[in-house]
Amino acid sequence: MRLSTRAVILLSYLSLASSQNPLIQDFLSPDTWPPGPGQALVPQAPNAQLTSMLSNISSSNIETIINTLVSFGTRSTLSNQTSRTRGIGAALTYLQSQFNQIASTSGGRMNVTVQSFTQPAGGSFPVATKISNVFATLKGTENSNRVYVVSGHYDSRNSDDSDGVNDAPGADDDGSGVAVSLELARVMAQASLTTPPKATIIFACVAGEEQGLIGSNFMAQQLKTAGIDVQGMLDNDIVGSSTADDGTTDPFNIRMFVQGIPPTELGTSQVADRVGIGAENDSPIRQLGRFVAEVANNVQPVWRPDRFGRGGDHQSFLSAGFPAVRFTEPHENFAHQHQDVRVVNGVQFGDLSEFCDFEFNARVAKVNGAALWSLAQAPGTPKNVRSNTNVQTNNSTLTWTVDPNAASYEIVWRASDLPQWTNVVPVGKVGSATIQLSHDNAQMGVRAVGANGYRSPAGFPFSG
Repeated sequence: MRLSTRAVILLSYLSLASSQNPLIQDFLSPDTWPPGPGQALVPQAPNAQLTSMLSNISSSNIETIINTLVSFGTRSTLSNQTSRTRGIGAALTYLQSQFNQIASTSGGRMNVTVQSFTQPAGGSFPVATKISNVFATLKGTENSNRVYVVSGHYDSRNSDDSDGVNDAPGADDDGSGVAVSLELARVMAQASLTTPPKATIIFACVAGEEQGLIGSNFMAQQLKTAGIDVQGMLDNDIVGSSTADDGTTDPFNIRMFVQGIPPTELGTSQVADRVGIGAENDSPIRQLGRFVAEVANNVQPVWRPDRFGRGGDHQSFLSAGFPAVRFTEPHENFAHQHQDVRVVNGVQFGDLSEFCDFEFNARVAKVNGAALWSLAQAPGTPKNVRSNTNVQTNNSTLTWTVDPNAASYEIVWRASDLPQWTNVVPVGKVGSATIQLSHDNAQMGVRAVGANGYRSPAGFPFSG
């Protein structure tokens, strides 16, 4: 059991004197540490529409998607691009068709894009190779360029990532993540007929991940160049199995990797600014992770960019300056990823559908769905949040830019050693508020509240 900072202080103090000492009694009295304003934060719960949407996510649909992708034999980036039955070209045709069918149910709110470019020869590419991302865009009602992205990669590999001929089924890596994008597109296209999202949502299936995040990097850079305000990207990669290599199962636990200091700040003065106020754990990336953990169940946040020595498409978005997190199953079975299909000493190797847990995959989709819809229905994350440090005071004055799409604002805070926000102070539709709590003693943030009750991730205040 991990002891909080407060508990450690208490134990040290109590070891020196009797607990009957009135000084100690005073020390023990606050219900929160540090004591401060507001009320206990109650996590956001799904409303009736979101609950109905999540219940509509189908493990049977996910199974069909994965089995269809596996049926193409290989989806290596270097495989056949013209066959309708085998290779990455067949997979692209299938995904585009599925997205088009889904878009036809959206009442015109969704459109489908195939984004292609040529990757020059070199490295993992023996010849210049066409890379194609395919995605569906569900247009929001808000007059802004605010966007959220959910993605999986549809390319696959076996033991040799330059092998474009032999089987590479890619059921879990990453047919499972592709299934999340497709299934969420389906349920949200239908939901948008009655209550469309306020922000735009992109449901993506990218290629070239196994050769170095090629497709997602192109997509992220295109969004950045176009000036799109991507306020959150959810990457799903290897989310299809709940069984570890020792046979144990963990069907209700989903890892979410969340980087701390943004890679765009590394090597700049921003790192010193962030470290100087103890904001290493309060980047926009961490705020996105906190938001997901608040609105969705079954999430195990891991405070690092990814597994040791590994990576995923979320890193392309992080490098472009966008907040992004990566979901993956709790215990990977390495005999079932990046392996030729074969049997060795009675052990089956290869990324086959038989090793997938489609109910678990559906739970991952529900976590993504709860987070994605809550993000898109809330106002955007407050911008230009500052804490006034010009006057020495034990109060804190925070300022931010007022968003016309926000109905009101809340200041949230927590003790600096806690992972999640614990307290909330409603302050109304204002661009400045003062609370009776020192910014030296706690971490604070400002979040926007919509007229529909949805709340945004928090914006963290820098000195100003």
